[in-house]
Amino acid sequence: MANIVILGAGVGGMPMAYEMKALAREQDTVTVVSDNPLFQFTPSNPWVGVNWRTSRDITFPIAPHLEKKGIKFIPQAARRVHPERNQVELSNNEIIDYDYLIIATGPKLAFDEIPGLGPDGHTHSVCTVNHAEKSGHEWDNFCAKPGPIVVGAVQLASCYGPAYEYAFIMDTDLRKRKIRDQVPMTFVTAEPYIGHLGLGGVGDSRGMLESALRDRHIKWICNAKVNKVEAGKMFVTELNDDGSVKKEHELPFHYSMMLPAFKGIDAVFGIDGLANPRGFILIDPYQRNPRFQNIYSVGVCVAIPPVEVTPVPTGAPKTGYMIESMVTATAHNIRNALDGKEPAEKATWNAVCLADFGDTGAAFVALPQIPPRNVNWFKEGKWVHLAKIAFEKYFIRKMKNGTTEPLYEKFVLKALGIKKLK
Repeated sequence: MANIVILGAGVGGMPMAYEMKALAREQDTVTVVSDNPLFQFTPSNPWVGVNWRTSRDITFPIAPHLEKKGIKFIPQAARRVHPERNQVELSNNEIIDYDYLIIATGPKLAFDEIPGLGPDGHTHSVCTVNHAEKSGHEWDNFCAKPGPIVVGAVQLASCYGPAYEYAFIMDTDLRKRKIRDQVPMTFVTAEPYIGHLGLGGVGDSRGMLESALRDRHIKWICNAKVNKVEAGKMFVTELNDDGSVKKEHELPFHYSMMLPAFKGIDAVFGIDGLANPRGFILIDPYQRNPRFQNIYSVGVCVAIPPVEVTPVPTGAPKTGYMIESMVTATAHNIRNALDGKEPAEKATWNAVCLADFGDTGAAFVALPQIPPRNVNWFKEGKWVHLAKIAFEKYFIRKMKNGTTEPLYEKFVLKALGIKKLK
């Protein structure tokens, strides 16, 4: 019998639990450990941030759905992973033994790296449903007394899509309220140009997103390093392409949402051979840690190098389609290990994304994610907005039902008119 433990129960951890249970032997146990008793569909958080959704719309209790599939659930945070002992220490002092460990925790949000950043400082966040709900509460107060908005992503951020989404969704909501004319908006990003997305651009993402910002009267500052945030004011250094200082900005705001940099969680931080200096999990082509080969990792917590060097440091995103591919590869490779075989499955690191713009949207396919690519495609249209709404309901329903289907491949690729990515 093997004890298989999964840390995390988000968009990587939940599918991982279902697929691993389906592929494990009858005598094996699968246990999920998470500091959150609720599953949350994080792609919907920008909607929560303007009160188009509530937390109840995009969350559900994890325990009954996992236990229905014979998967044990422990609602505790992991305090420390002890790979030399094959154990996980929990916040309640409980010790969990494992034969195989899958780390799918997502990131630690590094608001502390910039003074005044984050929900405990002077800016908002849509990184978690709790943050987004707090943002939504303040959004109504802001709309009662509108003023300037600063929105974007700081240095070392690796997920830029939600920043664009939230900017466009706020614009749409303000237009519906007929107060858009009272709200100057500035998009501030570490990207070297609009539409870089941490991917070196995808298709004509630069031209399309610049046009979308211009059409909505949203100004932008690229190559931006956020130095500090004070109440109602953000201090930003804009760099030239050679890294020299181009301009210093003091940006006033009445409302701001800035995506932070990501790090690995404290439970793995500083473990030599397991995590890199930022705390992301090191993996080989089979999602397996090179030093501790009974530890695997999927999702945002995986170490992926930047696509390219940029004047202000940027990270590479991990999209839902890529995470789904990591999950499937990991489940099959652990089953191989259980059968005494070598790992054989590799994730296909392709980027496929639906980004909502409030009343329209953009979709992109980068195959593979890191250039040069076989497919480099970016399109805009109202159909993307409608497709993302439908995908939200589809994904949550399937997670409740314990599916092992490849949801992104079945739904998103069909929406894009693509049969299969190879």
